[in-house]
Amino acid sequence: MSKALYIAEKPSVAQEFAKALKINGQRRDGYLESQDSVVTWCVGHLVTMSYPEKYDIKYKRWSLDTLPFLPREFKYEVIPGVQKQFEIVKGLLNREDVDTIYVCTDSGREGEYIYRLVAQMAGVHGKKEKRVWIDSQTEEEIMRGIREAKDLSAYDNLSASAYLRAKEDYLMGINFSRVLTLRYGNSVSNYLNTKYQAISVGRVMTCVLGMVVRREREIRAFVKTPFYRVLSSIALEGENFEGEWRAVEGSRYFQTPYLYKENGFKEKAYAEKLIQELLVSQPLQCTVEKIERKKENRNPPLLFNLAELQNVCSKLFKISPDETLKIVQELYEKKLVTYPRTDARVLSTAAAKEIYKNISGLRNYEHTAEIAQHIIEQGNYKNLAKTRYVNDKQITDHYAIVPTGQGLNALRSVSLTAQRVYETIVRRFVCIFYPPAVYQKISLVTKIQNESFFSSFKVLLDEGYLKVATNSFAKRKAADAMSSVNRAGAAGNEGSEEEDPDTGKNGGNKADDSAEDMACDTRLLAALQNLKKGDILSVDSLSIKEGETSPPKRYNSGSMILAMENAGQLIEDEELRAQIKSCGIGTSATRAEILKKLCNIKYLALNKKTQVITPTLLGEMIFDVVNCSIRQLLNPELTASWEKGLNYVAEGSITEQEYMDKLEHFVRLRTRQVEDSNIQPYLRQFFDAAAVNYKDSSEKNSVKTTGRSTSAAGRSRTCRKPSASKSSVHL
Repeated sequence: MSKALYIAEKPSVAQEFAKALKINGQRRDGYLESQDSVVTWCVGHLVTMSYPEKYDIKYKRWSLDTLPFLPREFKYEVIPGVQKQFEIVKGLLNREDVDTIYVCTDSGREGEYIYRLVAQMAGVHGKKEKRVWIDSQTEEEIMRGIREAKDLSAYDNLSASAYLRAKEDYLMGINFSRVLTLRYGNSVSNYLNTKYQAISVGRVMTCVLGMVVRREREIRAFVKTPFYRVLSSIALEGENFEGEWRAVEGSRYFQTPYLYKENGFKEKAYAEKLIQELLVSQPLQCTVEKIERKKENRNPPLLFNLAELQNVCSKLFKISPDETLKIVQELYEKKLVTYPRTDARVLSTAAAKEIYKNISGLRNYEHTAEIAQHIIEQGNYKNLAKTRYVNDKQITDHYAIVPTGQGLNALRSVSLTAQRVYETIVRRFVCIFYPPAVYQKISLVTKIQNESFFSSFKVLLDEGYLKVATNSFAKRKAADAMSSVNRAGAAGNEGSEEEDPDTGKNGGNKADDSAEDMACDTRLLAALQNLKKGDILSVDSLSIKEGETSPPKRYNSGSMILAMENAGQLIEDEELRAQIKSCGIGTSATRAEILKKLCNIKYLALNKKTQVITPTLLGEMIFDVVNCSIRQLLNPELTASWEKGLNYVAEGSITEQEYMDKLEHFVRLRTRQVEDSNIQPYLRQFFDAAAVNYKDSSEKNSVKTTGRSTSAAGRSRTCRKPSASKSSVHL
């Protein structure tokens, strides 16, 4: 009797497939089996790319003579620690009674790569191979994925892009790390007074290092600029509100050189002079020049993708992106949420049709039982497909992270932080079934003589989705965060006050922005509603408010992930920016690991309490070496455009060979460029400039390095391979 073999990425996932398939047979060593089915698993990657010495022993010694290293045929090998499981899987793949293989690894580029490598090393031939592509691990979704499984060949382009991604990271990591270490490793180690220093670089990690170092240097170079705003205190029916002076057309200071922007002066004397000029008219009064009243709707934010969730969790729980990914992966494996490694923030049309199941299940979740019941009774979910939260064009592999409504008993077995992450995902999800929050916005322009003063008010009229946006563990209501003294552009959910909930972009520098929306109680609102153009109001006083410009903010772990996702915004060239709009630095599956790697090799430092990221002295020195030798590695343009190329391969727009030709040309050209360079005389001045920002030399001596020193200051043709060389191949 022929059997079907199901191969999952992890044992826990294989267990879920076995349950869905009703496999009650005995568990064997490395697999489960019934009369018609066998379920087995990988343990992540079972196969990896071989290191250069496996091609030829001469590559064991790092030498300029053997660079660039560009093999015609790439070698692969089984990872020693998982050899036993590989042999089990290999045997099952080639069993005579297995005629159909269902590939159930994670539904994405990396999951595809994991299976293809195993099949390649196992020598699978003559079997029917089907690809299972699912968005959650619920029983219904697993069975749907099996029923609708396509031939594996339908994913050949995705497989090609996966192989290319690995080859790209491999070739850039090995060639650039070796050539830079050979040429300039001694310059770094001599300065730090350490025995040996390998220079680890890669397509993605070096670009991220560049972003952090540049931001830090912008902050250091920033010079605070004081400015002086003139404010009026206006009386209205027993209440008071402020007006902010601006030098608009008609003002005596319009476009004069004394201004800092249009709403302040560079020097206090000019602010004082303006006040004296206005105080000439007594009693001090102002005339209502213009008044606008309008209602403003604020829609619920889009759903979570992994980057947005990592950003919010960094703020709410002060956990790293890597920790967030581990938590949401656990929630996924316990059937609580859908697939986490997604870039999409919307649902698919197909998912929208089945969304009742997700909502219905949440009636059994203590924090949303009444909310879910209300959504069902109102029936708003029936029109979800017509909203902005459903868009098939914005989905590549998977839709947004949402609760499945299942597996709630498993919540007891996860950590408190994981429970709170789950509630955060649920809250974001239920918000989309509620109406917008509605605000009354009033904009007012008053005049004293010919000088204009501006006031703006914002009052929450209807909470809308804010009623359900607040987590049960939050310190304040979401509605409170958005009303009263709320700031223009504030987000609707706890933990996102500084960013637009749909883009993650910072709202701007508040220190030198124009006036914010002011608090407005019921009495003042009523009085403002009665105002009309031409009304004359009393001005109690004129005052000066001193401010100063603020430096750029350091990245924290969450904002760094968003910056990596939105790398296109950092690109000046408009055409290229548009071309790679949908591609960031790295992928949702790799960004957290890249950040973790940079911290582990001591190029970056992460404050665990605040999640703020700063460079180390070593990180700045590596930045300077790369900046003087292969500057392209520091640019988002290069990294994001390579990622776009991988997408083109996955789409079938370009061939695997076209991509490989460009990659090899780039590696060959840049490697030769470093070999022919001689920047040692200039590095010292850069290192000195960075070192003055570190309190003492203790950091120099704390940098962990491995291997042995070379015989010359970075100029020798060869050096002994450091023991950590294999870790020098990075994303």
